[in-house]
Amino acid sequence: MASLFLKIISNTTFRLLLSVIVGSLIGVFANETVISVILPIKHVLGQIIFFLIPLLIFGFITPSITKLKRNASKLLSVSLLLAYASCVGSATLAAVVGYKLIPLFDIVPQSEAVKDIPEMIFRLDIPPLMSVLSALVLSFMLGLSIIWTKADRIENSLYEFQRLVFTMVKKFLLPILPLFIAANFSVLAYEGALASRLPVFFAILIVTILCHITWMIILYSSAGIYSRKNPWHVLKYYGPVVLTALGTQSSAASLGVAIEETKKSPVLRSDIRNFAIPLFGNIHFVGSILDVVFLSLAVSQLLYGTMPGLDKMLIFIPLLGIFAIAAPGLPGGTLITSLGLIHAVLGIDETGTALMISIFALLDSFGTTHNITSDGALTLILSSYADKHGREVPVEESIQVQVEKV
Repeated sequence: MASLFLKIISNTTFRLLLSVIVGSLIGVFANETVISVILPIKHVLGQIIFFLIPLLIFGFITPSITKLKRNASKLLSVSLLLAYASCVGSATLAAVVGYKLIPLFDIVPQSEAVKDIPEMIFRLDIPPLMSVLSALVLSFMLGLSIIWTKADRIENSLYEFQRLVFTMVKKFLLPILPLFIAANFSVLAYEGALASRLPVFFAILIVTILCHITWMIILYSSAGIYSRKNPWHVLKYYGPVVLTALGTQSSAASLGVAIEETKKSPVLRSDIRNFAIPLFGNIHFVGSILDVVFLSLAVSQLLYGTMPGLDKMLIFIPLLGIFAIAAPGLPGGTLITSLGLIHAVLGIDETGTALMISIFALLDSFGTTHNITSDGALTLILSSYADKHGREVPVEESIQVQVEKV
C-alpha cells in the first residue's frame, strides 16, 4: 500500500492536478496580502522556466540532428517526412476546429474578473541566454555543421550536455512546475474568474478528444488507401498498447508493448516494422501537438478575449512540428519544449502557459495514446512504400532508440 501511495504522489500528472486544487483553494480564501506574496513567487518561477526553455531546445535538438548521420537512408528521410506531415496535419485540424468552435463556447475574458490584483512587492527578471528561435536556428546550423565536418569530439560533448539538460529538467523544471501552476491558479481563484470557466475546461477536453479520434481515422484511412491493405489488420493489435498508454501516460512504456503487439500484424513487413515503430515512437508526437494547438487557441480566448491571428498560426504550426524532435524523455515534453515558442509567436504569457500545462495534464493520457497508436498507420504506409520501391533496411541502419526517462 505504501509503495502504491508513493507511486501515485510521484506521478507528474497527479502532482500537477493536486497543485491546481491546492492553488485554487488558496486563492479562494486568500486576502490581498497573501496574493501580494504569491505574485513575485509566480513571477520568479516563470522566469526560471522560460530561462530553461532555450537550453532544452538546444540540448535536445542538436544531438538529435547529429545522430541522423549514421542513419541517413531513404527510408529514414521518408519516415521523417511522414511524421512531420502527420504532425502538421493534426495541428491544422486542431486550428480549424478551434477557430470554428471556440467562439461558440461563449467565453468571458479574464478582464471581467471581480477583483483587482495587487501590485507585485518585488520583481526579479532572469533573461534567457537566447531567444527560442535563436536556439532553434543554432541547433540546426550547429548540428548540420558537425555532420559535415565530422567533429566527433564536439558531438560527444553535446551528448554530455544533453544529459546535463535532462538533469536540469529533473532537478529544477519538474519540481517547480507544480508550484508555478499552484501560484497561477491562486491568482485566478482570487480574481473570481475560475469557477465560471469550469464548463469551458470540460468542453475543451471533449472537443480535443474528438479531434484525436478524427485524426486517427484520417491516418488509418489514408494508410489503407495507399497500401491497398485493410488497416484494421494493424489497428486491432493496439488494444494492449492503448491500455498501457492510458494507464502510464508514457510513450516510452507503451513503445515496448507496441513493438511486441505489432509483430502479430500480417500486413507489416518485419524489417520495416522493427525500424519504424521505435523511430516513430520518438519523433511522431501527433496527439501532443494537436493538444498544444487547440489549447493555445482556447486559452488565448479565455484570458484575452481573442485568438491569435491566422498569420501567427501559419508560423506557429510548422515550427511546432520541428519542436516535436525535442520531446522524447520529457513528461509533457512537447508542451514544455514549445512554451517559449507559444510565448514568442502567439504572445501567451506566464498565466496562460500555466493554464495550458494544467489542462494538458488532463489530456496527457489521450495525447500519449494518440501518439503511439497512430504510429501503426505510418508504419503501414512505410511498409507499402518499401514494397513498391524495393527498399530494404540495412542491418547497420536499424535504429535502436534509447529513451532516457526523466
